Amino acid sequence: MPITADFHLHSSFSGDSDAPMERQIQRGIDLGLSQMCFTEHNDFDFPPTPQEPEGFFLTDTEGYRREFLRCRAKYEGKIKLLWGIELGLQPQLAEKNREYVRKYGFDFVIGSSHLCHGRDPYYPDFFQDRSEEEAYGEYFLSILENIRCFSEFDVYGHLDYVVRYGPGRDGNYSYEKYGDIFDQILTCLVDAGKGIEVNTGGLAAGLKEPHPCSAVLRRYRELGGEILTVGSDAHEPGQVAREFQRAEQILQDCGFRYYTVFEQRKPKFLKL
Repeated sequence: MPITADFHLHSSFSGDSDAPMERQIQRGIDLGLSQMCFTEHNDFDFPPTPQEPEGFFLTDTEGYRREFLRCRAKYEGKIKLLWGIELGLQPQLAEKNREYVRKYGFDFVIGSSHLCHGRDPYYPDFFQDRSEEEAYGEYFLSILENIRCFSEFDVYGHLDYVVRYGPGRDGNYSYEKYGDIFDQILTCLVDAGKGIEVNTGGLAAGLKEPHPCSAVLRRYRELGGEILTVGSDAHEPGQVAREFQRAEQILQDCGFRYYTVFEQRKPKFLKL
């Protein structure tokens, strides 16, 4: 069966999206999706830049909830809508993020690394004065640090997000090059009953594979991992459910027969 649940979506409640929530939903309905989960950005302590002022990646959670509930009622019977959040993780924010998640009754929580030790890989200076391998390695080690001090998430988002912005992107990147770190990350996730996200935004950005690459997905399965959500990371309607057909084939090739959706933080497995 095709993948019909997009579990990584942004709207104008995220600083980097101008898309009204209803336009995202209407696009999902047009595509025949059965479920959509909004996961607006919430990154505490994101360093301001001229392009991203103070609070740029903080969502108005109360406003977000009101609009979500309005849309859920309006589109009842047409599509199932879930309420989620994408948390920017940093070790020093563990308690603050924990309190935030416990305050709100999200259906689904993505834990993501948008910053690595306070620096954003989106900007070239993250890679200056060192090799690409050193920069990627630091990023992956920071994920391990986050997992070891924070567990209030359901899946870890776009595990190899950093390769989207490296000087060589994924040209010289492989699971094998960072296998020791990845194995520690994946083992921690499996032992904690956490999943990973298959983020098709990497494909849309011109990478050879989604985030994470298929070798990481295979290794996750070998280690006993089963929880996989699929998300487009759409910030505008034209990006909703992008490359889902390709993602489905990749998952099947990696040996997976199910993907996962969440409601009230509980996983449900859907056949591929």
